[in-house]
Amino acid sequence: MDTKFSVAVHILILISESPPPINSDQIAMSVGTNASYVRKILALLKKAGIVHGHQGISGYSLLFAPKRLTLLQIYQAVMEQPKPHLLDVHQNPSDRCIVGQHIRTVLTGMFADVEDTFARSLSDKTLADCIADIRKRME
Repeated sequence: MDTKFSVAVHILILISESPPPINSDQIAMSVGTNASYVRKILALLKKAGIVHGHQGISGYSLLFAPKRLTLLQIYQAVMEQPKPHLLDVHQNPSDRCIVGQHIRTVLTGMFADVEDTFARSLSDKTLADCIADIRKRME
């Protein structure tokens, strides 16, 4: 399973809540991965216009207030897809089987509905919601 999305949320919370500048080595320690992977995620977030890397100093800042940054925007940035794609239908169902003849059509429609629901759910949540939940758990 791909973890880019959860790593991106983790990174963005750190950037939002840490005193600047926070660099990829510091972020990697918190995420529990190497700094080169963190830099790859940061490059995707920078390309999407979500973070800014500072010239001359090592560190990053958010270009959005956390309450204006939806989880869908983050997902789209790091997964590099305009719509979430979660589920695939197997490639070679048999045309000689009644189920095989129809399974792609049936599952494709159902999977599209699931992905639309997922996208709506992510668009209803913000980075600020994640931050608030962490603060609540710290109490």
